[in-house]
Amino acid sequence: MFSVPVVDKKSVPLMPTSPRRAARWIKTEKATPFWSKGVWCVRLNVEPSARHLNPVVVGIDPGSKREAFTIKSRDKTHLNILAHAVDWVKDAVEARKNMRRARRFRKTPCRQPRFDNRRKSKIPPSTKARWQWKLRIAKWLTKLFPISGFVVEDIKAKTRGQRRWDSSFSPLEVGKSWFYEELGKLAPVKTRQGWETKELRNRLGLKKTHSKLVEKFSVHNVDSWVLAWDIVSGNEKPDNESLLVLVPLRFHRRQLYAFQPSKKGIRRPYGGTRSLGLKRGSLVKHSKHGLCYIGGSSKGMLSLHSLLDGNRICQNAKLKNVSFKGFGSFRFYRKEDAANSSHG
Repeated sequence: MFSVPVVDKKSVPLMPTSPRRAARWIKTEKATPFWSKGVWCVRLNVEPSARHLNPVVVGIDPGSKREAFTIKSRDKTHLNILAHAVDWVKDAVEARKNMRRARRFRKTPCRQPRFDNRRKSKIPPSTKARWQWKLRIAKWLTKLFPISGFVVEDIKAKTRGQRRWDSSFSPLEVGKSWFYEELGKLAPVKTRQGWETKELRNRLGLKKTHSKLVEKFSVHNVDSWVLAWDIVSGNEKPDNESLLVLVPLRFHRRQLYAFQPSKKGIRRPYGGTRSLGLKRGSLVKHSKHGLCYIGGSSKGMLSLHSLLDGNRICQNAKLKNVSFKGFGSFRFYRKEDAANSSHG
């Protein structure tokens, strides 16, 4: 079971508490509940009885398709996060380049190529987007938990001694260094090699599932858990295997036109991040469909999407029937592990 993050009147994170105690605080009006992107939290209305903080560490296991985060102290595993990686930026940049090139050959107004803006950034857009996603999650967690440190599995690419092959891995090293530097501004950062993570698993008798896309604790979060355990120690078996799954939303912010032209070669405008005054991706509650998030809009009606799978629920929701709950750039849902559910 997840712990409940606690913040004081000034939103300074305190030690998490149990759901039962949090409910008691709310009933006696000592605290006010609120949601933070899928995590139920409480804000104290009174001065806390103590501000003693135990070490709380975030273990991070990066990956190409899925990434794992575990927030753990010595006595409790507070939260396990399984995040889908951002994997569409490379194709989007390529498509943007081709569309710009095609517009220059058409008899339409367009800007001239700007050759002075090439190679200004050392990190390619796709690589930077992946590491920025990890950093966004880390910053969000520091607002909910009193994080004392991060421990990251240090990923490395194998080189072959071939120039064309080896050069493709340099962005990984640059992006990783940038991430460590930015993460260090939040809390101290430690790294572990892959073989060290494996030795920790074997030492604790934990097994890892190799089906990379299965949403189970034993696939990725077992690594993030042992990384955090290596710093704060505690029970040698995971006490919480439930997952909060995060899926980043894709926004078309700067796409000028639809890729496919309609009749007579006319391309309709495409892109933007607002729908009837609401920011796309925002969490709302509909009178009929419940909790969902904002998609597009058409003819004065909103498109609502499911948090579970992202599928569109309806495209004719009225603005007056939705209540705004919070901004969001990712959808989320809970995933209870079978082993964890068996314990009741």
